[in-house]
Formats: sequence, C-alpha cells, structure tokens
Amino acid sequence: MTTFVALGDSFTLGIGDPVRRPGGWDWRGWAALLAEGLREPRLHNLASSGAQSTDVERDQLPAALQLRPDLASVIVGLNDTLRAGFDPARVSAAAAHTVGALRAAGAEVLTMRLPDPGRMLGLPGSLARPLARRAHEVNAIMDAVAARFGTLHYDAAEDPATHDPAMWAVDRLHPSERGHRLIACRFHDQLAAAGLPTGPRPDPEPSSPPPTRLAEFGWLATKGTAWVVRRSTDLVPALLAMAIRERWSGGDPASATREHVATEPRAPQAQ
Repeated sequence: MTTFVALGDSFTLGIGDPVRRPGGWDWRGWAALLAEGLREPRLHNLASSGAQSTDVERDQLPAALQLRPDLASVIVGLNDTLRAGFDPARVSAAAAHTVGALRAAGAEVLTMRLPDPGRMLGLPGSLARPLARRAHEVNAIMDAVAARFGTLHYDAAEDPATHDPAMWAVDRLHPSERGHRLIACRFHDQLAAAGLPTGPRPDPEPSSPPPTRLAEFGWLATKGTAWVVRRSTDLVPALLAMAIRERWSGGDPASATREHVATEPRAPQAQ
C-alpha cells in the first residue's frame, strides 16, 4: 500500500478538473490522477483553496505527519505571490520546515517550480514584471529546499508544455484537465526514474470533453468575479505601487522593491 498525502492550495485541490460523482460535481486534479498510477494507493488530499505557505505549514503538515505517508507532495507559493504582503523569508521558512519534516518522517516528497502567474494571466508588462520577480523568488526558494532535502522536483516553469493554452482552465491560473494530467505524468515519470514503486502511467489525454464557452463564462460570472474583486482590492494596488516605484527608479528592480530570497531556511522542527 502507498499512502500519498497531497499538501498545497487549489492547484493541488484539483480546481480546473471537474468530474461528476454521486451527488454532483467535484474536483479531481493531478494528485488523484497520479494516485491511480501508484501501487495500492491511499490518497489523502489535504490541500485547501487559497492556502499560502504558512497555512500549509500550520494546518496541513501536522495532519500529514499523523498519516505516516510514503509519498507526499508540497506545491505551494502561487497564493503567496498574489498577496500584497508577499514575504520571501516567510515562504522560505515555511517550505523548509514542511518539506524537511516530511522527509524526516521517511516520506518521498514531490515539489514543483511554478509558472509565472503574470504570464499566465496575460498582464501588461508593468504589472507582470513584479509578479515575475516574485515567481522567480519562490522558485529559487523551492530549488534550494529541493536540493537540501532531496525531493523529486518538477520544473513546470521551464516545461514547454505548460505554455500551451490548452493546459489551463479559463481563469488561466488553474490547470485544465489536460494540464492536471500533464503534472501527474511528469511526477509519475520522476517516481519511475527514481526506482520507486509505480503502476501504469496516467493517461495524458482528457477523459472528458473540454468545457463549453457557456460553462466557462458561467464560471467567470460567479466564482471568477469574486476572485477578481478580491485580487483587485489586495494585489492590484500593490502591483501598481511597485510598477510606479520601478518606473521612477529607472527600471531597476533592485531599487524598486525590497523583496528578496532568504538563503538560509530554518531547519525542520520536531513534530
């Protein structure tokens, strides 16, 4: 039996990959698809929508350790980049503690470098640049954590397949079913290459037809609108301020922002 515990945010929760289950629609996602390719899988998806790195550390990690996982995934950071109070040092400390504690408990851990959210959203350059820097900082943090603790680390930021629009849902922040299947396949390949027990590779082709335009517009008109309102009152003013500072500093990102990567994440603490 392979106990697989998935930690993270809506990216791991499965948003963008709806499936019909008894009683209505639900999200499936890459973690469930990957679990199908494990030997005797037992999946526990602890991810929650909107979670930041500190939420994963505080709320999800203790529950994950109690489950004594053979395999765990820690994919987090996108929501951190989309918040006005972005703090790389806090992301670094939380990620190191979370991954380190899982590795110390004997779990193989999956981590991922995230695509640039500004590029995914198609933002204008003045707003996209601050987000690109944040994404780069989070990826540098996760690179350091992966190297330190020996995780299986998927580089979605540089994978050409992730830049295919078909891989993304209508909100351009969550993978479509095809995108979730891509992530599941990439992690399955890494597990197999590492000699870890696996079953059949997940099918990369979607099992459901793509959503209609009506369904996409319906999502944007309901949940999508709420997301835009929240981000417009939180992130957008901060990005505008950063863009103005960058313009007045002559385009020098270093003098336009104090954001930085913490080079020494704290060691994992006993749980």
